[in-house]
This record gives sequence, structure tokens and C-alpha cells, in this order.
Amino acid sequence: MDKELRQLQEVFRGSDVLVQKCGIGKVNAALGAQRMINEFHPDYIISSGCAGGNGDGVNVQDVIVSTELCYHDVYCGKAIDETTVYGQVQGLPARYSVDSYLLRKALLLPSRLNIPVKIHPGLIVTGDWFVDTKEKMHEIIDHFPEAKAVDMESCAIAQTCYINKVPFISFRVVSDMPLHDTAASQYHNFWDTVAENSFQITKTFVESL
Repeated sequence: MDKELRQLQEVFRGSDVLVQKCGIGKVNAALGAQRMINEFHPDYIISSGCAGGNGDGVNVQDVIVSTELCYHDVYCGKAIDETTVYGQVQGLPARYSVDSYLLRKALLLPSRLNIPVKIHPGLIVTGDWFVDTKEKMHEIIDHFPEAKAVDMESCAIAQTCYINKVPFISFRVVSDMPLHDTAASQYHNFWDTVAENSFQITKTFVESL
């Protein structure tokens, strides 16, 4: 989104890091990632933005670092292949694991940061659904109770990078906690009080590579 883009452009102002906006949703995310791969042949792709959070100890303005990614709105059934699980595109991984080098660097971030931001590694689940009700979040968490974040882009970028053999990782600032919210009020309040430090994490991560 433009709001996320402005935050990232500000923290990378004056650097040689390319920041691009993919747009909302899985198709936009995949197209944006593929365009970046085709045009710039990057060593890594890092996705940064916002997401709904989940889990004990996770709070608004914390940051989720992906360890694995999958879809919460994909179901290919078992008529053809009984091994395909919920959230898996048939013929592709059930979950996309993050590049081990990038993950190691991400997990070292707390020792490099001089700002009070809490980082949680974990599963990010993706779907074309803005989660604005507790009922929808319960439905997602029933399938993926260990998920730390729910967004609309990360897994689509992970799939694109997997197909193109480009290392990938996602950072998601928690904008709201859908299980503890009503009508996305936390999300709307988040943009009034967003901590720029949360997006600074992405810059610190890039500088560590």
C-alpha cells in the first residue's frame, strides 16, 4: 500500500536499495515479485509491510519475521492427490521455508537494534481476505494455530521466489490483533500511531547482509 511504501522510502532515503510497491493481494504480489526478478535479477527479495497478529506475547507494532509461509485460503482437495494438504497448491510445497542465511541474519537483529521493537519468528499465512472479524480469524487459526501473522501477499511472493530460485524473507509489522479487535479498529488506529522504528528493522536487516 502507499502507506507502507512511504514508510519504507523514508527509511531507505539516500541508499541504493530499490523499494517497490506490489499492490494488495496475491496476484499483485506475485506479479510485482516476478517483475522485480525479471528486471533486476536480485540476490534476495525482502517483503516488508503490515499484517494481523496472532499468539501469546504478540502485540500491535511488534514485528513478525517469517520462518515458513503458506496460504490460508487454498484448498485443492484430495480427489487427485491424497497427499495435498489444506493451504497447499498441488505440486508445490505445503509450506515455503525461508532461506536459512536470511533467517539467521533476521534472528540476530535484536542484538543490532537500539530501538524497543519486539521481533517474533514464525509462520505467516496469506490469503485474499482482509481479516476484520474475530470469526474469520478463528476460522484461519483453526487450520493454522501456530501462525504468528495473517497477511495478503507474503506467501505469493514466497511462491514466486521459490519458482525462480531467489532467496526470500518477509517482515510484517503487526497492525492489529483480529482476535482481540472489533471492526478492525486497531488497524485504523495503527496508522495514526505507527512507529517508524518498526520499519527501521528492515533497513537494519539489509545493512547486515
